[in-house]
Amino acid sequence: MTTNDRPHDDVALHSPGGDAPPEADDLAFRIDYAPLFEGSVRMRALLRDIRQVADTNATVLVQGESGVGKEIVAKTIHFASNRRRRPFVRVNCASLPGDLLESELFGHEKGAFTGAYRRKPGKFEIAERGTIFLDEIGELPLALQAKLLHVLQDQEFGRVGGHEVIHADVRVVAATNRPLEQAVKEGVFREDLYYRLKVVDLYVPPLRERRDEIARLATTFVERFNAQFQRETTLSPESLRALRDYPWPGNVRELENTMKRIVVLQTEHQLRDELAPKSPGLPPASAGPTRDAAPAEAGQQTLKAIARQAALDAQREAIRDILERVHWNRAEAARLLGISYKTLLYKIDQCGLARKRTPLVPPPASDRRRAS
Repeated sequence: MTTNDRPHDDVALHSPGGDAPPEADDLAFRIDYAPLFEGSVRMRALLRDIRQVADTNATVLVQGESGVGKEIVAKTIHFASNRRRRPFVRVNCASLPGDLLESELFGHEKGAFTGAYRRKPGKFEIAERGTIFLDEIGELPLALQAKLLHVLQDQEFGRVGGHEVIHADVRVVAATNRPLEQAVKEGVFREDLYYRLKVVDLYVPPLRERRDEIARLATTFVERFNAQFQRETTLSPESLRALRDYPWPGNVRELENTMKRIVVLQTEHQLRDELAPKSPGLPPASAGPTRDAAPAEAGQQTLKAIARQAALDAQREAIRDILERVHWNRAEAARLLGISYKTLLYKIDQCGLARKRTPLVPPPASDRRRAS
């Protein structure tokens, strides 16, 4: 799930004193977000849950694999709610070390630390009467977990280095692609915070379980990128079948990036060949080698496959070792490995390491809308 880049992607620009008529308030929801849930039965059911909880102040925990569209769910909740004209603010809890993240969330006073030359409001202040989206909540340091729990319980906080108590009228939506129950058992996530966040629990299924909407999503992406790059790319029935058969380990994000590449490079004719080796039972579209050439080419492919597998195995062992040493703190692991956080997430999926951990499974239906 995705949508066009809009000014409200990080901080919504709707203001309560604007000129927009009340009937136009939910245009973002009806035009930009609700249609993204119409492609499959499971996503329509998720949209019904979103509609039920949107106008409450209940904290929501959105769970699902990386790339399934958890941020889109958070934005849909916001724009379906009576807070839609106030800010939507996103914070990635894995993007900053703990001390900087505390200032990012709660702000700081002038002189609170070296480099604090002026007072800075935090994201909770910016999101006043709106929604704050805490992405990668499982990476939040324990010290900050205690402060966040206080905000959720008492609706108030203080800036770093300050004494003023600030009231927080903010709707909190958190997201994770790791099983927080396991993190609680390992002692790296507070149990009381977990249950405070899980007032309403929404699960976004992976794209491989939503194959009915792949063709629709792919066509939507192609149309958007055609308009963006002045192209006229179309998807053939053969390409749509290949897209449906592919397992999409990177979920909707991978599908979107694939369609962008197809449009930019004008390589729709190569799409089926690109996906065929990764899709069991799907033969490549191009003609096969001649009988004389087959043994040599098969040998070359075997050697290449052996080399690729050896490199992948070495990466898997190195990444697993670092992850275990830092107790699966992926931000710290990325720093030690000298790669970006997004690259590490891709490598974890590529090496199949995510499956070594407790799998993230949908919560029981009775728990999905449970209120405390």
